[in-house]
Amino acid sequence: MRSGKTDNVSFGRYGKNFQEILVQLIFDDRPFADQIMEVLDVNFLELEYLRVFVNKIVEYRTKYNIHPSSQALTSIFNTDLENESEVIQRQVREYFHKIQIKEPTDIEYVKEQSLDFCRKQNLKKAMMKSVALLQNCSFDEISKTINDALVLGSDNNFGYDYLADFEERFKPKHRNPVTTGWDEMDDITSGGLGRNELGVVIAPTGAGKSMVLVHLGAQALREGKNVIHYTLELQDTVVANRYDSCLTGLPLSEIKSFKEEILEEVKKIQGSLIIKEYPTKSASTNTIKSHLEKLRKRGIKPGMIIVDYGDLLRPTVIRKEKRNELESIYEEMRALSNEFNCPVWTASQTNRSGLNAEVVTMESISEAFSKCFVADLIFSVSRTIEDKQANTGRIFVAKNRNGPDGMVYPIFMDTSNVGIKFAPPQPNPVTTPLNPVSLTSAMQSNLLKQKYSKLRKSGSMNK
Repeated sequence: MRSGKTDNVSFGRYGKNFQEILVQLIFDDRPFADQIMEVLDVNFLELEYLRVFVNKIVEYRTKYNIHPSSQALTSIFNTDLENESEVIQRQVREYFHKIQIKEPTDIEYVKEQSLDFCRKQNLKKAMMKSVALLQNCSFDEISKTINDALVLGSDNNFGYDYLADFEERFKPKHRNPVTTGWDEMDDITSGGLGRNELGVVIAPTGAGKSMVLVHLGAQALREGKNVIHYTLELQDTVVANRYDSCLTGLPLSEIKSFKEEILEEVKKIQGSLIIKEYPTKSASTNTIKSHLEKLRKRGIKPGMIIVDYGDLLRPTVIRKEKRNELESIYEEMRALSNEFNCPVWTASQTNRSGLNAEVVTMESISEAFSKCFVADLIFSVSRTIEDKQANTGRIFVAKNRNGPDGMVYPIFMDTSNVGIKFAPPQPNPVTTPLNPVSLTSAMQSNLLKQKYSKLRKSGSMNK
């Protein structure tokens, strides 16, 4: 990192907030720090406490050849600021405390603008130096001066450095999960579905996949998240009515009679909801990405993305096998969760074997079993004819990267008002399979065989 006179060139026009985010990124992001410190003049920073902060990082890196940890800087700021005024000491410590509890915003913008600014200043100085070299130096020497300036600050992130990034693997990873609205599910998933994660709801046709997705979206709205709901099967107004019912508890059949009451309730919701309708198989993940980019430019940052449902998306690349197309679609949805830094929920339909199953497992996923590989959380919803009549059903947690899976939970599901709740456990866990229990595939198979055998005996006795 360079320092010295800068002819009053600084980040001043970008403002204080920009400079604070830049310094936070230099501390948080070691590869970015490596890149920008090749071209950053500490005097580009207008604020003294930010210059002191960056200088301490540079001194530590120079002495120990490793990026400082939070603990190391805490010790430095408590013991090694005696040469600074009391005001600067206080500002440095307050700033350090703030960035430890506040995540940076507009990260890509700050990185791009700061690097562009610093590289241009370096190139300008190299060009001025080249003018002085014209009289006495060779072309190659002048060319080297310019080329060296162009190389500085370019992307030099070659991956995770096992030693240089030692502290990175010990930092707490903030998933910022969004609740599912079910305490039992949140308990085993460490709070719900986290950012950069893909969740999949599996259910046979008519079991309520879309309603489950609305329930999940409604919980995110209550938490103040911006929910972007893509529907490829239902009309956007139909989906909106389901949100009305889920958020207010009013029956779907009576929504139009309570227009004013619903409006008053919806106004209280802190989050915002955008429902985008696409005809079936007309939209791809690229279509969704383009729409999300437009929203982001309007200042709408997604807190949850819902795709109802993934199997109805158009593949970006046509393949011979449908299963390969579906696999790619789910991989691309997983990529969306990473790019927009929020959870993505979608649904998948079962094959015929799941139609009347009491517990739907991953084996019943239609077409592409491989789409299970990329999901972080998968749960199935099963409802027999008797369940639909009694407003009951079961949720089976088939995959859970953040906790245990193989759990079966009885649920109460009232499709008249999109009400989905976990039912209390039954009193007899031995004879009642609806309790939350861990089931292996063999246990599930034996359980169903026992039921079938029992039904056959009762049928023969009636005859």
